[in-house]
Parts: sequence; C-alpha cells; structure tokens
Amino acid sequence: MSIGAITCKAAVAWGPGEPLIIEEVLVDPPKAMEIRIKVVCTSLCRSDVTQWESKGQPAIFPRIFGHEASAIVESIGEGVSEFEVGDHVLTLFTGECKICKHCVSEKSNMCQALGLERKGVMHSDQMTRFSKKGKPVYHYCAVSSFSEYTVVHSGCAVKISKTAPMDRVCLLSCGVAAGLGAVWKVADIFKGSKVVIFGLGTVGLSVALGAKLREASQIIGVDTNPQKFEKGKAFGVTDFINPEDCSEPIFQVIKQMTDGGADFSFECVGETEVVSTALKSCSDGWGVTVTLGVPKTNPEISAHYGLLLSGRTLRGSLYGGWKPKSDLPSLVDKLLRKEITVDDLVTHDIPFDDINEAFRLMKEGKCLRCVIHMAK
Repeated sequence: MSIGAITCKAAVAWGPGEPLIIEEVLVDPPKAMEIRIKVVCTSLCRSDVTQWESKGQPAIFPRIFGHEASAIVESIGEGVSEFEVGDHVLTLFTGECKICKHCVSEKSNMCQALGLERKGVMHSDQMTRFSKKGKPVYHYCAVSSFSEYTVVHSGCAVKISKTAPMDRVCLLSCGVAAGLGAVWKVADIFKGSKVVIFGLGTVGLSVALGAKLREASQIIGVDTNPQKFEKGKAFGVTDFINPEDCSEPIFQVIKQMTDGGADFSFECVGETEVVSTALKSCSDGWGVTVTLGVPKTNPEISAHYGLLLSGRTLRGSLYGGWKPKSDLPSLVDKLLRKEITVDDLVTHDIPFDDINEAFRLMKEGKCLRCVIHMAK
C-alpha cells in the first residue's frame, strides 16, 4: 500500500530570532529506511534556542527546530524491519547505523553515516521532507520535532516501552542522557570523587544526579543564577559558588574547597572561556575536565599548555558517550524502575500553540525544561 504525503501543523522559524509561526506544512512519506512519526511530546533544549538565534552557526531558514521528543510510528519506509506502526520511540539527534567504523568500535558514538546533521536536510538524500507551497522547509538535526508529524531515519529513533510516560521520557532524548553519560561513561567517576559542575541547567543538574548516584563525596555547583542553587540540592549538589560573589578567580576558590583541585570538572555552560577555568579547577596529576556545552560564539578553546603537562585531561562529550540506539533503552529502564528521575527538571508543561512562551522562558533563564504537548 502506497503512503502519501500529509498536511499538519508545525512551528516554523522564518528567520534568526523571529517568533515561530504555527502553520500548515506538507510532510512527505518516509523513503527507504525512514519512518514517519507522530510527535507526542517534545522538550525545548538550549541548543534549539542557540541555533534559532543563529549565534556562531550558519542561518538556515525557514526551518523546523526541535530534537528532544517522544513519538509514535505512523508509517514506515521500504527496508525498515525494526519498527512497526504504533511503536513508541524516542528521536535521536545523532544516530547509529551499527555498521560503520565508529559504530562497531566500543570507543565511539560518532556514527559516520548518521552523525550530527548540520545542513537542515535528511542524511540519505540531502533533501527535506517538509515543504510549504512547494518550497522546502529545512530540518534540524534530522529530527524537527516542533511539528505534529516528522520523518526521521530509522537509525535516528529508538523503540521504547509503551509504559514509559511520554511527557517525561522525552528528556532522555538529549539533555538528561548527555549529563548522565558524561559522568558514567566519559569521565567514569569513582566513589568519593570531588566534582565541580559549571552551569546548573538541565545538563549540569543531570551531571550532578549522575555524580550523586556514583557516591561522589563533594559536588560543587557553579552558576550565576542563585535560583539554581536550591534546585541543585535535590540533585546532590553539596556546595554552591556564584562567580559574581567571588573576589578571587573561581578556580582558586575551588582549589581551596577541594584541597588542591577537583578530581573531575564538567563544563555545561556552552562558553569556551569556561573550559580553561574548568581545567584550572582540576587536580594536578589526574584531574579530568569534560566539556558538554555547545558554544554560542567563539568556538575556539584556549588553555595554557602547562595545564595538560601537569597531568590534567580534557575530554569532549557528545550525547554522554552513549551509543544512542544500543544504550538508550537501558536509561529508559532505569527511569521506569525509578533509579533515575526527571520530574524535577520539568519546570513547565506547555501546549504546542504556546511554543513561543517556551522560547521566552529559556532565553530569560526562567526554566529548565519546558515540555511541549502536541494536540491529541
């Protein structure tokens, strides 16, 4: 049976920083190895806002943003065997083909075929599946979940249990998984570790949760928003530093608090200048800094060579090092068993028609995660 195009509502961005407009778009049927999905819930990530503002990145418009979502399979393309219509899935902003050099290696999650897509098109044919009046509307991260329906490659979605709460499990699609993986897989911290986290947004608080579950002895949170401090306690943060209240460099304050430097530091702000501070905050000999943030501007990192010569390590982390299709189901299982929780990260539940309110809250620093509910 042939599958036709459908018309649905989508939040379309027509220019950098311009309010999204809810309007009808045409969504093509899935091509070979693709699936078309009905989005149930999608949460707003800081990287959506950064790309929408086009700071430090090429401007690609008109465009449908969104990449952190739970959805239901509506139709499947030729060659797809792992999904059926009606399956519940999470979208993946970076995929897993399972056959390339990186996918078969235990050392990497940087899929060569379905890695981070930056040009606003699908991986398979470099075309879009959205259009408006015959003209293309571009994708974001090959997901575009700010639409009632979207098309993704089958390698950029993972099947999950139908018992998982769709309005909360969507957070595992990006931010929460990125934070937990940075602690458990990339840094692999040990019991009794001294940890410092720069930035207490969703990712930073997820790092704190991961450190708490690994029984870190000290978890220092650094943030300029004092409202984040009280929230951090629920995630295991033991000490707080507001840089605006300090009369000396932050790294010196941290060294005094940790007897010479933290075992692990995590940069979750998205400012490359903070990476150098995070490195300086680590202990000589074995200190590890993991950078997770997406820079808004100035993507170049600068640090004195002596920081590395003295035994520190700087590591990058994309999606927490998880192989998305292989590893994400285990995190969903932990959520269902209540070994991890995401409820306290959701500060707002917002209907799709009010999506611009989510962007406003994120820009003003008044939310962690806004979960956007599509119309039933």
